[in-house]
Amino acid sequence: MHVDHPVVMGILNVTPDSFSDGGRYTDVEAAILHGVELYHAGANIVDVGGESTRPGAERIDADTEIERVVPVIEGLARAGVPLSIDTTRAAVATAALDAGAAVINDVSGGLADPGMARVAAESGCPWILMHWRGHSRHMTKMAVYDDVVAEVRGELLQRVGEALSAGVDPGQIILDPGLGFAKNAEHNWALSARLDVFVDLGYPVLFAASRKTYLGRLLAGPDGTPRPVEDREAATLATSILAVAAGAWGVRVHDVTATADALAVWRATGSPRLQRPVTGSVEDRVSEKE
Repeated sequence: MHVDHPVVMGILNVTPDSFSDGGRYTDVEAAILHGVELYHAGANIVDVGGESTRPGAERIDADTEIERVVPVIEGLARAGVPLSIDTTRAAVATAALDAGAAVINDVSGGLADPGMARVAAESGCPWILMHWRGHSRHMTKMAVYDDVVAEVRGELLQRVGEALSAGVDPGQIILDPGLGFAKNAEHNWALSARLDVFVDLGYPVLFAASRKTYLGRLLAGPDGTPRPVEDREAATLATSILAVAAGAWGVRVHDVTATADALAVWRATGSPRLQRPVTGSVEDRVSEKE
């Protein structure tokens, strides 16, 4: 698979309760169709998730999560779509990799399930380590920082250290500052403004702001009502372009077509990225799965 930079990761939630598209793709055939559409619209990777991680979401068991994601991954893999599995569980990641996924997108950065590092090390697949402090039900209480950029950087480096100690190759690691996870709007804006701090660590950086609550609040109407989820796309595009200009390896988005169009315009200007992307190893591992 040839991957242009930046990478566009299309979101495919096969859940009944995700904040943006919950319930739309719980049918296996509908999910597969949407995943193929995302791929043809320009997604380099389609990210399949079976458990909602929206604020306040309740957990499901591993068997239910596997039942939701594996048939969809199998169908999309047969269609030649490069895939990642959005999960915090080692058992789900293993099942997804066996079904055809090539990347683990772990919003807990390995904290939720110590077995995830072993799965990543043994499979050799790219592993996205997101900054995380706790499960969705309680994470808003954990949004307390003295210096959010420094603390998120330090905590991510701890996760990297644990991954390397478990035998994960440095070339497998992708970082995600975790906007919205144990972070309020002020924290999200601070992290977005200093994305260079994370790019400078030398690992690919994934930026995932698509349709999130802090964008809705920024765009609130005169009565203070946040902009509805479906009307946050222009703001999402702005965050994506700013992120890739700052050197992000990729962006995780719901609307792949709009993102691909915006990136095409950005590329056409010839505008240089502020940092050179980390290339090669992650894409090579994705290609090996095809």
